[in-house]
Amino acid sequence: MDIFHAAWTARLIFSLGIISIVTGLFVFFTCRCLPGWTLTKPLMQYAWYKKLYKLHCYVWWIFWISVIVHAVFAIGLYAVPF
Repeated sequence: MDIFHAAWTARLIFSLGIISIVTGLFVFFTCRCLPGWTLTKPLMQYAWYKKLYKLHCYVWWIFWISVIVHAVFAIGLYAVPF
C-alpha cells in the first residue's frame, strides 16, 4: 500500500516509538504490580506522585494504542525481516 511508503511514515514510526518508551516508563514507575514498585514506594507520601498515580490506568491505553499503531506501520513499511 502507498500509505506505508509515504514520507511521513518513518517520522510517525519514530514518534510512536518515543511515545511508547515514555508511557512504558510511566506505567512501570506507577505500577504496584511490577518490580519498580519497590523503587517508588517511598514516593507515595508526596502529593505530586499521587496525582501521577491516578493517571496510571489511562496511560495504559495510550501505551497500547501507540505500540499497536507503531507495529502496524513498522511492519507495513519495513516488512517482516525473516
